[in-house]
Amino acid sequence: MASTCDDCVRGVLHEGEPQGSFETVGGIKTYVSKPSGDFDKTKAVVYLGDIFGYYTNSKLICDSFAANLGVAVYFPDYLNDDPVPIDAMNKGTFDMDSWRPRHGAQQTRASLDPVLAQLKSSGVTRIAAAGYCFGGKYTMDLAIEGLIATGMFAHPAGIKVPEDLDALLEKGAASILVNACEIDHTWPKESQDKAEAVLGDGKYAPGFKQNYYPGCRHGFASRGDITDPKVKFGKEDSFVETVKWFKKYL
Repeated sequence: MASTCDDCVRGVLHEGEPQGSFETVGGIKTYVSKPSGDFDKTKAVVYLGDIFGYYTNSKLICDSFAANLGVAVYFPDYLNDDPVPIDAMNKGTFDMDSWRPRHGAQQTRASLDPVLAQLKSSGVTRIAAAGYCFGGKYTMDLAIEGLIATGMFAHPAGIKVPEDLDALLEKGAASILVNACEIDHTWPKESQDKAEAVLGDGKYAPGFKQNYYPGCRHGFASRGDITDPKVKFGKEDSFVETVKWFKKYL
């Protein structure tokens, strides 16, 4: 995640009352949303949120996935109780250079992998990962490593282009959906075009699709300003597209 990405620490808080609860999964604090009534316990979604951690927006998205997919959704504390403070969103500034070293792959995976392991040991056989911003890189990594059945990332940060794309093409078995936008320092047009060149047109057999939302910028799918009609459409349509994708491949 580049330090010059001002949009990484900007956004709008959305209204709603989260319905999930916190549980300990694999020894890790985890926000869990479950659909009402009986549901398929062999499938699950792992939500990999942005740098703000457990704020209202992320919980509401988890709840919406649970309600629309009919499976449990798990959002592990893979930021290790050290999210970017929510008031930074209002300021639009934050010292990412001091925060980033505490959130490398070693620290992050140490809190993510035990949750995946616990789910699988509990009878979950197919997992979808939904990665937003910071979570996009880890969705990609899980797909490359064969730990998920399908994945989505929206305005991802940290993906290495073309290295991760080439690794996915070579090793991946998970279908991938990308929700991209017009203005995005971390997933710019060059990365979008490269993803299409490497994975598109049937080159990536498990399944690949990339949606593009004009008039939207980095963060639109999780903390966009929904008073802007284009952003509102992008946020809502990218969610609908993700639900369709997971229903098809999960």
